[in-house]
Amino acid sequence: MTALARPTNGRMIGGVCAALARRFGTSATTMRVIFLLSCLLPGPQFVLYIALWVLLPSEGKGRTAW
Repeated sequence: MTALARPTNGRMIGGVCAALARRFGTSATTMRVIFLLSCLLPGPQFVLYIALWVLLPSEGKGRTAW
């Protein structure tokens, strides 16, 4: 598993799904489909996405070790 950071290439909106896909070793398309399917369930999916967008560092900027 790699460090969790939003990649500079391969992102669509904020790069959150691409970062999670890279972290868990799956494709970004698969992670996006999982996110879209999870939106059919009740819960704070959009709030979590926005929070990760704000909290995850971009790959090009200085990253800290988690």
